[in-house]
Parts: sequence; structure tokens; C-alpha cells
Amino acid sequence: MAVVSHRFVKGAILGRIQSGEWGLGDLIPAETDLAVHYGCARATVNRALRELAEEGLVLRKRKGGTRVRQMPVRQAKLAIPVIREQIESAGAVYRHHTITREVRVPDEVSRKKLNLREDISAAYIETLHLADNAPYAFERRWVNVDAIPDFLNVDLAAVSANEWLVRSVPFSLGSLSFCAIKADALIAKSLGCAVDAAIFSMNRTTWLDDRLITDMELLFREGYILQSVL
Repeated sequence: MAVVSHRFVKGAILGRIQSGEWGLGDLIPAETDLAVHYGCARATVNRALRELAEEGLVLRKRKGGTRVRQMPVRQAKLAIPVIREQIESAGAVYRHHTITREVRVPDEVSRKKLNLREDISAAYIETLHLADNAPYAFERRWVNVDAIPDFLNVDLAAVSANEWLVRSVPFSLGSLSFCAIKADALIAKSLGCAVDAAIFSMNRTTWLDDRLITDMELLFREGYILQSVL
């Protein structure tokens, strides 16, 4: 007998919601009843409902059961990008140039973000990403080498810090912020724009358990459009 997966149960429940069998605000049968109906373990149903709740389609309350949300929450899905893949998927040739790479004690603001003691050094990297040899994005990043000592041996001529970290280092928590900033002289020179031009800025911090992995600012050339999926 085939084992019923949580994906099957999730899809079946979603189908019943979409068909109108369970309307907005309706109480969904108990996990035990659904487990009997689908011939699976209660834990399988629990996982399916948990994922539907995380996606904003149902609302679960302790001792109150699970209901179809009155107004389903739509969530944007943002993946951490490998910039090389972004550029190549647009049909352009990717190249990167490491402008600065050094290990030093961070300034006070960066040290507090990295949650490091005053005497602990971190890696600082500035990278220019290019598409068809034209500036695409300017990246400045701190890496906690106390947490990732292997980063010190990475050949950044062969692979960018962005790609190596995305491919090699897991994270358990992250934060993202977006804003528009005015290009200073360094950014203007790097991205080939005018000083004070409006530039899209993405700031990202990632953690593994209680240790910060990296804190990064990515500044895109004029005209960049951020796209996501709802």
C-alpha cells in the first residue's frame, strides 16, 4: 500500500477549499477525521495544515480547530538571488570584479550589527557585478569569519562572495529591507550613474542559529526592477 504524503493531503484540502466545499470562515474537519478520510497518520495531516497556514490560506487556533481564512493572506516569495544567474537568465554575459577584500575590525555600527566583540575581525568585501561588461550591481558585505572560517580561503576571482555564500552556507533566519538612496561618489563611479541619482538598495542579514553569517548591501544600476511571486 502506497504511503500517503503530506503533499497529497495538502493538495486535496486545497482542492476542497478552491471548489467551495469549504467556504471562507468554514471550520475544517478535525485532524483525526481527516487522517481517517485520507488513510494517513495524523502527523501527515498536521504538516499539511501547517503549510497551508504558513501560506496564509487557513487559520489554526489551539482548541479552536482550523478554519479557511476569511481573507487569505498573499505572501511575496523572495529567493536569495545568485546574481550571476539573474544576469545569465536575461541573456547577458556575467562577470564580477572584487574591488576590496580585507580582514579588519569593523566600525562600531557594523560591529553591532555583526554582534562581535570589539577585538574580533571580520571580512569586508566590495564587488562589482557586470552584465555584458556594463555595471549591474555594486555589493558591499561583511562576513563573520569567526562563524565561517572557510571563507578566508575562497578564491573570489573564480566565484563571487554572493554565489559562494548562497551555495555553501545555510542560514536559519534572515532579514531584508529595501529603499531608494542617492548615489554617493563611489557608487556613482561604480555603477556609471550621476552623483545623487536614485539607486535601488537591498540590505540583507542572515543568521545561522545565534550567529550572524553576513550583512550585505546590494546597490543596483538605474532602471533595476525587483520582481517577486505572490
